[in-house]
Amino acid sequence: MFYNTGIPACIWFLRRGRSANSDTKNEILFIDASEMGYMKSRVHRDFTEEDIAKVRDTYLNWRTQKETVIASEAKQSVYEDIKGFCKSATLEAIQKHSYVLTPGRYVGIPDEEDDGIQFEEKMQSLTVLLKEQMDKEQELNAEIATQLAKIGVSL
Repeated sequence: MFYNTGIPACIWFLRRGRSANSDTKNEILFIDASEMGYMKSRVHRDFTEEDIAKVRDTYLNWRTQKETVIASEAKQSVYEDIKGFCKSATLEAIQKHSYVLTPGRYVGIPDEEDDGIQFEEKMQSLTVLLKEQMDKEQELNAEIATQLAKIGVSL
């Protein structure tokens, strides 16, 4: 998203003139877009138009959640927390987290989909895969030692 930094970035949107009856008056919207987009290079993440629209729509739905429902009888998109993506946190919740404003602390992590494979079966296949990789590691280490020995370097 931002060039010349390898650290996670946050964008804060601040607004003045909030009405006293706004449902979002004492809340902060956290959006974690760290899993969105695609890696344009090894260190640069870029976002698709759909990613940008999702973040924008989430923010707009959150900001106007009550006005949208009250002003229109037609069903429109209404904001809702999405685990792993967005969370509207109260000031009290933020205070409980010592005012740390890292989105991941509030949005949580998405639930992992069940792949339908029994634990024992999955563990066995992963153990076999690990053993194969460890055997390959030994082969590669031996080959590296052989090649280094050819140029006079010993380990």
